[in-house]
Amino acid sequence: MKSFLLLPLSLAALLAGCQSNPAATETAATTAPPAATPAASAPADTMGVPAGTIPTVGSPQLLFTLPDTHNTPDGLALSPEGRILLSVPNLADNSQPASIVEIVGNAYKPFAPNLPVEPTTQKAAPMDLAFGPDGNVYYAENQYENSKKYVSRLMRINMQNGQPGRIETVADSFALANGVVWKDNLLYVTDSQWDLPGNDKGSAIMRFTLDELQKSGGPIHLRPKTRDPHVLALFTTNVNETGVDNGADGIDYDRQGNLYTGSFGDGTFYKISLKPDGTFASQQAVPLTGDKITCIDGFVIDRKTDKAYITGARQNAIFVVDLKTNNVTTLAQNPDTDGANGKIDQPAEVLLKGNRLYISNYDNPVKHFVNTKSDAPHTESYVELK
Repeated sequence: MKSFLLLPLSLAALLAGCQSNPAATETAATTAPPAATPAASAPADTMGVPAGTIPTVGSPQLLFTLPDTHNTPDGLALSPEGRILLSVPNLADNSQPASIVEIVGNAYKPFAPNLPVEPTTQKAAPMDLAFGPDGNVYYAENQYENSKKYVSRLMRINMQNGQPGRIETVADSFALANGVVWKDNLLYVTDSQWDLPGNDKGSAIMRFTLDELQKSGGPIHLRPKTRDPHVLALFTTNVNETGVDNGADGIDYDRQGNLYTGSFGDGTFYKISLKPDGTFASQQAVPLTGDKITCIDGFVIDRKTDKAYITGARQNAIFVVDLKTNNVTTLAQNPDTDGANGKIDQPAEVLLKGNRLYISNYDNPVKHFVNTKSDAPHTESYVELK
């Protein structure tokens, strides 16, 4: 989520997107992950649209307001016992130290306020996070804003009697570690900037086993600019006038065990089918219909209803994809605001607990977003689903 000169929202944010294109399916070779191929979607943006034409849909409510020391709320994680964690990377103003807090009711409290910094950048930047089957918390750390030298990491918070203990690096040499999800004893992590020789618009999903993450001897070292053995799937971003080439971002899986990820740069929604051992079988760009999505940040899949709740960061919206029909509807949207009173303010992540959909308002825009600047208040919102 890089910062650029801010310009008006483009027409394609409303009228064009990846949905109008047929799915492109790939099947993996027996011993190698798929080669990166351009997504068959997302034509380039061409014209600006006044922000005042953005509709207001739904009535998100304010959960709580954060101080300037917590200026970019992001990742959300739900434990088996119902605890909710929120990462705060503070990338809008990284003079403030990053942290992880715990949401309790309609308030929050400190959880891990002193995260270890990356040695070369002297910054911590927790993005998405998830509770593992071992009871520990794993989070992706995005150092891409601070360094392009592949120093992003996968971190583990070792839990002791329900409280955070030692925090350590379990994998390093990511470009932009971003989304994380556990499926059984397998951890899948998106890297939104995993480029290969000849393709500087690449991104990837990485796959790790619990066993290898638990081995002693130091962190796993990925091999940048290669089809590292941990690469599950590769993607190519079609860059539009935003100039953003971040690709695979949010990640989750459906009740059949298929993985999904979405491209931040061009809004493509991908489905990745897996073999019984969790390795790659095939992937496709889902042929969405209905409302258009031009940028996918985080999302969560309700495996009871087969619905995906997607943050449309660029359009200041929360979308719902019916995975049975691939149809898209808009749950909540509003024009550019400062986020007061629970208004959507560049949503980055969502989490579903019961009928409540939690929304992190990241509020750190790039050009051609409905949201035009990072400003107070810094907020978490929610929608009570029917």
